[in-house]
Formats: sequence, C-alpha cells, structure tokens
Amino acid sequence: MSNATSNKSGTAVITGASTGIGATYADRLAHRGYDLILVARDVQRLEKLAERLRRETAVKVEVLPADLVNKADLLKVEQRLRSDASVAMLVNNAGMAIAGELADGDVEKYDAMIQLNITAVLRLAAAVAPGFIARKGGTLINIASVLALAPEMFNGAYSGTKAFVLNLSQSLQNELGKHGVRVQAVLPGATRTEIWERSGTDIEHLPEAMLMGVDDLVNAALAGLDLGEQVTIPSLPDVAQWEALTAARQAMGPNLSLKNPAARYRQ
Repeated sequence: MSNATSNKSGTAVITGASTGIGATYADRLAHRGYDLILVARDVQRLEKLAERLRRETAVKVEVLPADLVNKADLLKVEQRLRSDASVAMLVNNAGMAIAGELADGDVEKYDAMIQLNITAVLRLAAAVAPGFIARKGGTLINIASVLALAPEMFNGAYSGTKAFVLNLSQSLQNELGKHGVRVQAVLPGATRTEIWERSGTDIEHLPEAMLMGVDDLVNAALAGLDLGEQVTIPSLPDVAQWEALTAARQAMGPNLSLKNPAARYRQ
C-alpha cells in the first residue's frame, strides 16, 4: 500500500533506524501509511532516509537522534513514547553483537550490549505499554534472533540477550494481549546487515545458503505480523517445528516446580 493517508495508521517509532533492518522497516511502514519517528545515533543517515521517505510517500517522518546506551538519550525516547498519543507501533530493533569468547572479551563492550539489547528494549516497551493499554490497541515488535533458541552456536552473552527479548515478548503477549495490543517477536537468522562488521565477524565465512537479505527478512516479518503470529521465524520452512518446541516446553510446565525432587536425585 503506497501513499496512504498518514493519520489512519498512526505513528511508528523505530529504533536502530539508520540502516539495515530498521531502515527497511521504516520504508515498509511508510508505504503502509504510518508516520515515522526514526531513532538512531547516525543523524546524517537518518536525515537522508527521512528525506527519501517524505519524497516517496505522504507520511510525516521525524528524526529523533539518540544513543540508547546513553541514559539521557534513552529517557528522551521514553518520554516521547509516554507522551505522544499518536504512537501506534514500536519496533524495538536497535541492537549490537559481540563475537568471540567471554574469557577473552572486553567486559565493557558486554555491558554496553546488555544495556542496548536488554535494558533499552525493556524500558521502551514499558514506556509505550501504558498508552497502548489506554488506547486499547497498538503493536509492539521486538527483534530477537534465532540464537535465542541456539545458545551453543554463537557468543552466549549475545544469545542470552536475545533469549531475554523472546521471553519478554511472550510474557507481554499475555499481559498486553487482553487489552487489544499485538506483540510480535521476530527471530531473524543470519541477515546481511552491518551488525556483522561491527561485531568483528567476517560474514563471508558464512555459507551463502544461511544468509538472508534484509528486504526478504523484513517482508517476511511483516507478513508474519499480518498473519497474527506472535513469534515469527522468517527462515523456518516448517512452522510445525516451532509449534512442537512450544508444546514440549508447555508440557513440562506442571512438573517444573514440585514439592519433592525427582526420583533420580534421591539417595
């Protein structure tokens, strides 16, 4: 849908919007008729994207420069989410990755990753939720990763941050869904974005068959949203595998907290 009336859909706030997944969401949502608030550190890139989208669509595009690891900047974005009644969607996309092993790593970088991938996601979700509840609607999209399901495959701290995003999203689906709010967790696999270079990982070492283009990724994620999916794994051919994993996890539920230890632990 192109050149839709901007006030019909409301405003979408997108973090990490200057490039990659965030910039592609901006393009797709603008063409779906959402006004945009674009959040990232790179003002020059944000302005260039905003100019193009204003030219191509009828929507309003605002640039909100912020480094979400910086507390003052994070609070600025939180305040906008709390005060702007036009906000109908938040895409929690900003994130970073670290390659390598924990014992050899820079703990300050790990701390920054946790602040961006966990703290900012949590605080922005908390900031937008009361307005969504009050307005009885809204959409929260949290970008996680398939590594939330595969901690053995990459840096465990990064995988852990994405497992947090998935868990938070699934909890918020119960908490906010009863108020008419949609919550979607998107679990990309390896995607052609700048996150690889920034993490110190050479993307060329990955098999071509594993790498999805960012356009395909975002198109699939939005198709999943349109289908009403709560968790979208764009590269998973058989959704029954996810459903089986969920069923197995839920089947354990009644036995996860019992009065007595399991028989194998009794002496």
